[in-house]
Amino acid sequence: MNKQKLPHLLGSKWTAQSSTLGWRHFQVVNRQNEGALVFAELVAACDESVRLWVNAQVLKNRRLWQPGWRSLLEQSQAQD
Repeated sequence: MNKQKLPHLLGSKWTAQSSTLGWRHFQVVNRQNEGALVFAELVAACDESVRLWVNAQVLKNRRLWQPGWRSLLEQSQAQD
């Protein structure tokens, strides 16, 4: 049996470093494996109609995404 890549992805929360489709806080509600790639469907925390699919590897880029929901102050402190 193959080991699942990114097993804790579903349900995880993320903060975009810059506004994404008008929002910063997202939660992973779905995942899709496409060969060696894993994609995550993100939903904005405050507006469930705002959804986007991203390659899950992009979530590891701390210049674009931070794990958890962080305030603007926490984001600015993390960049210093």
